[in-house]
Amino acid sequence: MKAKEFAAMSPEDLTAKIADLKEELFNLRFRLATGQLDDVMQIQKVRRDIARALTVQSRSAKKA
Repeated sequence: MKAKEFAAMSPEDLTAKIADLKEELFNLRFRLATGQLDDVMQIQKVRRDIARALTVQSRSAKKA
């Protein structure tokens, strides 16, 4: 997702999205450890989405 898409979310939705992304990252790491993950770059994409979401969340917290 793009940072603009995260910025358009409400704070509650953003927190829920971050939790979902962290759960997805956990599942991807688990699949990597068991040898079931085909696209290793998926982990990097999810990590970047988490970072983007956390950045938007901290920026909105500083504004308020």
